[in-house]
Amino acid sequence: MNFHTVKYIKLWIAIPLVIILIGFGLIAVRGFNLGVDFVGGSVIHVSMDKSYNVNDVRDILNELSVSADIVSAGQNNQDIIIRLKYMEDQQEIHEMIIGSLQERYGLDEEKFSIDFVGPTMGRELIRDAVKSIMIASGLILVYIWIRFKLKSGVAAIIALIHDILVMIAVTSIAGIQINSSFIAAILTILGYSINDTIVIFDRIRENTKRLGRKMDMYEIVDQSIKQSVIRTLNTSLTTIISVSALYVLGVESIKDFTLPILVGIIAGSYSSLFIAGPIWAVWDKGSGQQRTAAAK
Repeated sequence: MNFHTVKYIKLWIAIPLVIILIGFGLIAVRGFNLGVDFVGGSVIHVSMDKSYNVNDVRDILNELSVSADIVSAGQNNQDIIIRLKYMEDQQEIHEMIIGSLQERYGLDEEKFSIDFVGPTMGRELIRDAVKSIMIASGLILVYIWIRFKLKSGVAAIIALIHDILVMIAVTSIAGIQINSSFIAAILTILGYSINDTIVIFDRIRENTKRLGRKMDMYEIVDQSIKQSVIRTLNTSLTTIISVSALYVLGVESIKDFTLPILVGIIAGSYSSLFIAGPIWAVWDKGSGQQRTAAAK
């Protein structure tokens, strides 16, 4: 069976591009849904030490006309974490929330703790997050450049940019907050995705040495991806099953991390198979044709 991947590179790019455009269109309309980590605010931690219904807590905050992010935490989900974005009357809102929860659940004052994140700290976190992603991408480019070629390194970085953009777009579509957990998910996927890409690039290099005189670059890349696709899918599916179980059965506080990870695994596997290798093939063959034309 013929396996044509490079031939349909425009289609492989168009599919995620639609998702990215939809996601960033929503961002243009309603902005980034940045969490307390980035815009500043406060986090109220409540040790309930008893079972409760998180929807009852949401109803209490709705009655107070307070918009907040509420997650269950702690052993047996007996704690509450309430994240509030920065507001001028922050202290008054804290007192209202704590008073209502004390009245509803009969809690003592020592059951409550409050942590503050200022807007300045939020800006520093954004700057540090961008630096982390850029440094990681730069080191990956250097590593692949040394191990393979500069063209393959650039192709790998383009694939990683695709993964990040898809993660941001899906996060926007799903209405998930972008916080420090999301940045950790991005850095995790950068490592996961580049591992898959390197496996395929290794196969391309081996096949180039072995079949370079019998096949052109398009055929070599197609052959290499065909030989690697089962391994990539098996690895991705086992990881997806594990992370999905964590998302469904885990505590609510880690869902902001596990959902972007799921999206990133799928995007990373897709880019390794259908974007990184084909871009390298198209670029390499185009450069070869230009050199041949110049020689003539």
